[in-house]
Amino acid sequence: MKILTINGPNLNLLGTREKSIYGAVKLNDIIEKMKKTAADAGARIDFFQSNHEGEIIDRIQQARGDADVIIINPGGFTHTSVAIRDAILAVEIPLIEVHLSNIATREDFRKHSYFSDIAIGTIAGFGENSYYMALQAALAAEL
Repeated sequence: MKILTINGPNLNLLGTREKSIYGAVKLNDIIEKMKKTAADAGARIDFFQSNHEGEIIDRIQQARGDADVIIINPGGFTHTSVAIRDAILAVEIPLIEVHLSNIATREDFRKHSYFSDIAIGTIAGFGENSYYMALQAALAAEL
C-alpha cells in the first residue's frame, strides 16, 4: 500500500502557532511517527506540505496511479478550496480528511468542509492523534 499525506497552509508552523488549539507537537514529529508506523505495517508513505493551493493540486494530480489513499489536512483550504476538491475527485484516489482541532466546534466559517462529503472518513479533534488514527484507518481499509 502507498499512502500520500498532504498538509496545507500553516501546518509547517505546528508546535509554534496557537498551541492551545493545535498543540505543541511539530509536523516533523508527526511525520517521523507516521513513517515508522507505515514501515512497520509494510506500507510506503510520502509527505507533502505547501502553503500554496496550486502546489497541492499539482501533487494530488501526480499521485494518480501511484497512491492508494490520500490523507489530507487541508488547513484553511478546508473551507475555501473547490479546486483542491476537484483535483481529488479527478484522480479518483480514496481520501481521509484529518484535522487537529474539531472544526465543528470552531468559528462558523470553519464548520463547512469541501472535503468531508467526498472522504471515506474524517477524523478531527484529537490533536496529533488524528493523524495516527487516519493512518491506522488507511492501513486497515480495503481500498
